[in-house]
Amino acid sequence: MRVVVVGAGVYGAAVGAALARGGATVTVVDAGAPGSGTSGATFSWVNSRNKQPQVYHEFNVAGMAAHQRFAAEAPLSDWYHGGGGIEWAADDAALRGKVDALIARGYEATWLTRAEALELEPGIDPERLPADGIAYFPDEAWIEPMRLIAHLLSRDVDVVADDAVVGLDTSGDMVRAVRLESGRRLDADAVVNCAGPQAAKVAAMAGLALPMRNLPCVLVYTSPVAVPVSRVVHAPNVHLRPEGDGRILLHSSEVDQGGQEAVDKLMRDATSFYPGIRAATVESVRTGERPIPGDGLPVLGRVADVRNYVFAVSHSGVTLCLHAGELVADEVLGEDRDEALAAFRFERFEEL
Repeated sequence: MRVVVVGAGVYGAAVGAALARGGATVTVVDAGAPGSGTSGATFSWVNSRNKQPQVYHEFNVAGMAAHQRFAAEAPLSDWYHGGGGIEWAADDAALRGKVDALIARGYEATWLTRAEALELEPGIDPERLPADGIAYFPDEAWIEPMRLIAHLLSRDVDVVADDAVVGLDTSGDMVRAVRLESGRRLDADAVVNCAGPQAAKVAAMAGLALPMRNLPCVLVYTSPVAVPVSRVVHAPNVHLRPEGDGRILLHSSEVDQGGQEAVDKLMRDATSFYPGIRAATVESVRTGERPIPGDGLPVLGRVADVRNYVFAVSHSGVTLCLHAGELVADEVLGEDRDEALAAFRFERFEEL
């Protein structure tokens, strides 16, 4: 079976690798280099801390478990970093309500004292931590997307980079081939749309109207600095995690709006919690685009009107890619995964 996967981010790589394991001949195509789109500009936090409704929460929890299994099974899985995540907030009551709701759902969470939090993250200024009311989520993690993508695409997958998809050749209710900007034509028994922010454009090539409401994501990378940060940390007005080689990745909702003032404020806020960051400079600022379907939920699996066209598009792609990638690949190869994917079908938009 010849399958063309459009998009070489974490979704495209995961779907491609799963298809190859299933015996398909897989070509993953991308307008740029693998991981150069959204996957290269993401906080890459593996979690289900703020996911609604319940079916989406459970799907993300399954995504977390898939990462843990894959990292345990794969040799040299240096892209996966466990250790959990911690959070404290200016609005203590709101945080407690959120954590209580997560615990009621069965999500692993506990409360730390200031001393316990400092054992996990000794670089934090003790004066900026509350005496208690610090939430710890032990099953959460972060990954290095480029390393994961490289590993997945090494699994009998042909990669065509720097060659955008410009059209699909269709006949009846089937896609027959994918046309590339270079003039190349790839015959296909199935096509999987993993195009992230460009998913609506690729869907339109098959006559499908996919509503998207993409949002910007701005990330700030520090220069290498000797600060002990070892996990995902959510403090008031600043989110941070290690980035490798001593760098720290910073994010906030304010910095997503762009502008140098927001970047400067984010650095000041980060330094107020981790004084050692004072020695760092802003090495780079990277802007990505979050692919978010119209109702916020993933769009996954087969399409009724185009029998060999399949979607794998969502926000939270890093968390979901391995779990959703397996399910989507199963459907491409003829297995019915409706029990897992029913809530995420494309057809829900046609019913509105």
